[in-house]
Amino acid sequence: MLSLEDKKAIVADVAQQASAAQSAIAAEYRGLSVVEMTDLRSQARQAGVYLRVVKNTLLRRAVDGTEFSCIKDSLAGPLILALSPEDPAAAARVMSDFAKTHDKLVIKVVALRGKLLAPHDAESLAKMPTKDQAISTLMAVMRAPVEKLARTLNEVPGKLVRTVAAVRDQKEAA
Repeated sequence: MLSLEDKKAIVADVAQQASAAQSAIAAEYRGLSVVEMTDLRSQARQAGVYLRVVKNTLLRRAVDGTEFSCIKDSLAGPLILALSPEDPAAAARVMSDFAKTHDKLVIKVVALRGKLLAPHDAESLAKMPTKDQAISTLMAVMRAPVEKLARTLNEVPGKLVRTVAAVRDQKEAA
């Protein structure tokens, strides 16, 4: 049984994490073993995702006043909350990947920057590139025209040299 002070501390902690988060995923974990939950927590920690099992009444209080207040009406059953502070897709990636191998973990709530999404949108959110991947793709797209211009400009003198060599070969053959 939690004391009032413990409950206040939990609400304050979750509220602080939610105010800094970009996305939130809540999933039903009923039927997962302790070993599986420990594995999920480990994966979340490695991805920089805040993961916590919180009573729904405390979670409703914690998200009230944050941009995730949209999830309050969707909270039902035993849920584990995952919040992504930096990468908006990190929580979705961790939960979706874990749910693929553990059918007892069922994603129930997905919210991105204050907008409630359908639970099946977690898969789409998980496929979003990370910040580093997006920057890498952007740099490749920006570099391609410059490389093509350099190859095109380099082709002009090369073509001239080949033409002069062909004329020389023609005159030598004649």
